[in-house]
Amino acid sequence: MLRLFSPFAKVRARPCRGLLSRLAHDRAGNTLIIVAGAIVPLLALVGGGVDVGRIYLVQSRLQQACDAGVLGARKELGTIGNFNADTDTARVADKGDRLFNVNFADGIYSSVGRDFTMAIEEDQSVSGHATVTVPMAIMQFFGQTDVALSVDCQAQLNAPNTDIVMALDVTGSMNETNPGDSSPKIAILKDVVKQFHATMASVQQAGSRIRYGFVPYSTNVNVGGLLKDGWVATSWTYPSRTLVGTGGSTGTFTYNTGSTLVSGGYSTTKTTSAATYNAFTGGYTCATPASTLTAQTTTVSTTSTPVTGPPAGTRTVTTYNRAYNGSVYSQALSGSTCTLTTTTYTGYTLQWQTISEPSLAAGSEWNYADVTRDTSDWRTASNGCIEERETYEVDDWDNVDLTRARDLDIDTVPSAGDPATQWKPQYPGIVYDRAIAWNGSGSFSVAAVQTTAEYVNPWNGGFAACPAPARKLATMDATGIAAYIDALQAGGSTYHDIGMIWAGRLLSPSGLYASENADVSPTRPTSRHLIFLTDGQTAPLDLSYGAYGVEPIARRRWSPSSPLTLAQTVEKRFSFACEEVKKKNVTVWFIAFGTELNPVMTQCAGEGHFFEAKDAPELSAAFEKIARSIGDLRLAK
Repeated sequence: MLRLFSPFAKVRARPCRGLLSRLAHDRAGNTLIIVAGAIVPLLALVGGGVDVGRIYLVQSRLQQACDAGVLGARKELGTIGNFNADTDTARVADKGDRLFNVNFADGIYSSVGRDFTMAIEEDQSVSGHATVTVPMAIMQFFGQTDVALSVDCQAQLNAPNTDIVMALDVTGSMNETNPGDSSPKIAILKDVVKQFHATMASVQQAGSRIRYGFVPYSTNVNVGGLLKDGWVATSWTYPSRTLVGTGGSTGTFTYNTGSTLVSGGYSTTKTTSAATYNAFTGGYTCATPASTLTAQTTTVSTTSTPVTGPPAGTRTVTTYNRAYNGSVYSQALSGSTCTLTTTTYTGYTLQWQTISEPSLAAGSEWNYADVTRDTSDWRTASNGCIEERETYEVDDWDNVDLTRARDLDIDTVPSAGDPATQWKPQYPGIVYDRAIAWNGSGSFSVAAVQTTAEYVNPWNGGFAACPAPARKLATMDATGIAAYIDALQAGGSTYHDIGMIWAGRLLSPSGLYASENADVSPTRPTSRHLIFLTDGQTAPLDLSYGAYGVEPIARRRWSPSSPLTLAQTVEKRFSFACEEVKKKNVTVWFIAFGTELNPVMTQCAGEGHFFEAKDAPELSAAFEKIARSIGDLRLAK
């Protein structure tokens, strides 16, 4: 023990204690030793976090790319009926591959072995499987070299509860044939609408509902059958005439029908038939020609109108192009000479004025000397077309007063007994373009006049076209669609606004048919779409008797002194009505078939929702794109 305290031992111990003391107070050296001892576990911890983070990032990006690929492929696939495995598989696969590749580039995040495969399932869904390998950046030093990742994805195209109204232009130009097509536009439209219905049926989801409505439009719309009795005024005024005098009977004449071939394989024929002249209407009722041409519309220009009998002399008649069995003919009455069989007319004069029928829906009759007009039921006495409700000549389109422009109000239900809110029946047989003569002379006048002169009657002149009846929204099978569409006929002028207004009324969930158009379930809202198709630009005619009367005489929304032309007025109202429709959460699609799109059309539909189709294939493609967009493209997993 003493040796431990020897002078030598003490001397040797002091330096040792000094070194440890200094080392204990030297922080730099202490940190170095600690870091050196902890560097390996730190590398494992940091490296694991970095590589695991990369794995999660790559897997998330891989899933997104897989989803994008199958969604794109399913959209490209289209419909069951249009898909051909032999010709379309490569197209579908290419679309899916391109979308996958753009979302997951080769070598992204240092990945390797990227692979993506797809398959079309029995239910027409597209499934996908994607794989990739992620090399480890740091964990490879601890024995983990790489990680293989894989994801699955699937896309379905289903139609949810969907309401679709088609506003279809059925004006006279739809009887024409586009360059490159072999059938008139109206025939092509019928085929494409049927295909569209088949497309939507093929993607309809089990338990969902798809309804269709139709608004054929031209000079007017035929919606009389959709109106309740309380929605129709019981009294209205018409620019007509009364007969002052006694008696009258009819005369007959014969005419030759000349048919000149325009296209197709029909040979030229001439037939003779009879026609009846009516002293009250001033028009001719022509018997059906013996040829196989479609029913004709004639405009008669008289050279004289004696008050002692039917007009005598040569008649000139407007020529029309007519379609029949894929051929188009130019048809006219030519060189016609009256052959009178009865000449018992007595003297009469005509009081041209605005008349009021007080009981359109209450069971009265109009009795005018040589003619009795029964209006006991406006649904059968009228042709089904209407005159619009109260409106005014809008001068500020940024501040339209819908309490005055009720025609532009697509929601308000009429009040019984309030004519301003109600519609009026159209009676073209009693309306005249005062004071335009059949030879084109004269000018429009609102003043009453008593004369023996004959004025243009829009009905006899072919200026009061009334399309096929519109259809409310309803489920329709292929047979029902075909029966309705095949009955459409073309005729009349182009008034886009009335088509848009009534399409909106039939679609609105808060308007005339709110109880029928409401969502079936709060958890399953209805997707609403308006497909608007036209083959021409706005083209109103001042001689026409349409939804706003004979416009230069009625002067409800436009007058000859207006700052806008009648065509500009129609387009302004169309644009306003379109915006009102879109406020109801309705998607508007616009198709210009055989005509050019203009800003009014494109602004109505909005970007991505308008199409220009110059022929049948392009029209079919436009409807196909709309069908795919309407369908609910979604991920199944």
